[in-house]
Amino acid sequence: MKKILVLGAGLVSRPGVHYLLNQPELEVTVASRTVSKAEELVKGFPNGKAKQVDVENTDALADLIKENDIVISLLPWIHHMKVAELCVEFGKHMVTTSYVSPAMKELDPKVREKGLLFLNEIGVDPGIDHMSAMKIIDEVEKEGGKVLHFYSYCGGLPAPQHNDNPFGYKFSWSPRGVVLASRNPARFLENGQIIEIPGKELFRNYIVEEVEGLGKFEVYPNRDSVPYKDLYGLKDALTVKRGTYRNLGWCDTFYVLNQLGFIDETPRDFVKGNTYKNITAKILEVSPDSNLKEAIKSKVSIEKIDEVIYRLEWLGLFNDEVVNNADNLLDMLSNRLQEKLVYKPGEVDMLLLKHTFIVENKDSSMDKITSTLIDFGIPYGDTSMARTVSLPMAIAVKMIANGQIKDVGVRIPNTKDIYEPVLVELEKLNIKMVEKRERLS
Repeated sequence: MKKILVLGAGLVSRPGVHYLLNQPELEVTVASRTVSKAEELVKGFPNGKAKQVDVENTDALADLIKENDIVISLLPWIHHMKVAELCVEFGKHMVTTSYVSPAMKELDPKVREKGLLFLNEIGVDPGIDHMSAMKIIDEVEKEGGKVLHFYSYCGGLPAPQHNDNPFGYKFSWSPRGVVLASRNPARFLENGQIIEIPGKELFRNYIVEEVEGLGKFEVYPNRDSVPYKDLYGLKDALTVKRGTYRNLGWCDTFYVLNQLGFIDETPRDFVKGNTYKNITAKILEVSPDSNLKEAIKSKVSIEKIDEVIYRLEWLGLFNDEVVNNADNLLDMLSNRLQEKLVYKPGEVDMLLLKHTFIVENKDSSMDKITSTLIDFGIPYGDTSMARTVSLPMAIAVKMIANGQIKDVGVRIPNTKDIYEPVLVELEKLNIKMVEKRERLS
């Protein structure tokens, strides 16, 4: 019986942990700082154990890792390297749903030397996006074709029937990461040219795309897409662009928030204990009694500024409530978003992932191929985000435990030995990419 250690019992963990607990040949230990969360996850499963662990306590963490065969880190990414180094030391396989960091990549020679597999980016984005893209890229290459343009867009959003606030977004966890991401620069390849976008201009560089059956969405560039040309073997590609889906209005709103200075984590003495109205006035460098809406218009000039101001007013940035839970503007904004943009009981989320390929076939004809995943959460059950993040991870762990993945080293799921069985199993769990192909010329 293989022993699996799951570090972390957060919001996305349940579907994956339950999938593993339903494999009778696996013994699963869930370890969390809050042991009650771990106990809740393993309750009713004879092959499940819950343990308390403080990741800062290296000796206790090492003792746990020693006892197991495969270690899953669902901890915040900052802890992955500590876990990884212990896994190398004690000869344990490791799995994460996070991006491969430069430090993780540097461990590759040691991981290979020990005959271990450290499989990363096996969630949804990253994860299902890699696997579903590589499936089509490999098929096109096998047919003798070339992928000339590749677009990959993904987003977690409220299901349309529960999209009922002016931001078109809801959080089931801390918004801080989403808010911080609004400062990220972006880089992508388009028609043979590398396009670079500074963080402050990220949300001025969005497009609007229609998704069949769902309507229109904004798409803004997602970090650095250029490495995916090599990572996916897209040697003929003129365009490689990854992006993030949001509902209409999001990009303009966060562009304005960024320009005004709300996305700033520097401690400010005027935040805690002050009102939203006074804080906003201070940022705008005007009196709280002045017209704050007009002051915003004088600072930022965009076409839909009135719609943005309506959202900021709805959020409460012009009211007399006192801020007691933050000492900087970023946390003030994040906390307010978490208060206002929430899922009510029974509401569900939606995961939208779509690849578009423009392909030149062997006979020089041109095709457009799309591969689309539209997945919804379960009312009063697991969110789509939890299912699509943790189930690919759990399937891969089962494969490692069963000896189905022979490769070693620091890996991502971009090869057929991993993506094919994982996608087949996901389809059985009703997580399915729908592919369409049409002739362009």
